[in-house]
Amino acid sequence: MRDRTSEVRERGFTDHVLVCTNGRESEYAACADAHGPAVYDAVSEWLRDRDVFWSHVHVAETSCLGLCSADGTAVAIHPRNRWYSDVTPEEVPTLLRAEFGEDASRLGVETANNQE
Repeated sequence: MRDRTSEVRERGFTDHVLVCTNGRESEYAACADAHGPAVYDAVSEWLRDRDVFWSHVHVAETSCLGLCSADGTAVAIHPRNRWYSDVTPEEVPTLLRAEFGEDASRLGVETANNQE
């Protein structure tokens, strides 16, 4: 095992957005059926448009985050410890603006909005 924390921080990485794209054969809701892949694409596009995708913010598709809903996807933002459910692709810009600022200038910074 290698601890690469210092290396990652030195490269400027500040935040990690996890987007559930989990699917399952079940009677219960799953993010794959609730726009999960489209939310992932919308997050990636918003970050690319601000030139911070994979430089300061890493985005990962995940399996279940435990916030299943038929109304939208589960998203977690770390190390902010922010958890969202029912996220639709259309809501991604509003969510990310609230977390990171219009131009993504609040990376690695917890805002008053995030300290509930």
